[in-house]
Amino acid sequence: MVAVLSLLLSIVFLVLAVIHFNWFSGGTFGFEASLPTKENGERVLNPKKMDSAIVGFALLAFCCFYFYKSGVATVYLPNWIMQYTGWIIALLFFIRAIGDFKYVGFFKSVKQTTFGTLDTTYYAPLCLVISSVGIIIEILN
Repeated sequence: MVAVLSLLLSIVFLVLAVIHFNWFSGGTFGFEASLPTKENGERVLNPKKMDSAIVGFALLAFCCFYFYKSGVATVYLPNWIMQYTGWIIALLFFIRAIGDFKYVGFFKSVKQTTFGTLDTTYYAPLCLVISSVGIIIEILN
């Protein structure tokens, strides 16, 4: 069960990393819809290409972590990395799902924007699922 869930998370993180690397390389697929805006349409965040690359590498690292956790490939990492990283990733995505109480997450107050609708429907639930699956993996492991 841990192997299957870990591979599932690995694939999700790989897809998310590819999307971020696409933005870094100049792609625009989903870029505008992925940024929170104020009710007047003004962006709250104005990320640079390098920001997309940094997030892409972090997501790729998460992908590798869960791929190693699945047991498909073996890598010799310090025990503390394998012991605590899964909890940290799960916590990060749980915090993202809760949000900042203004523009992002389940408890946001600005909901009537394109991002707000997509966040409520897709982004925040995905973060909650990632967090929940990560916690399940850590408990079963």
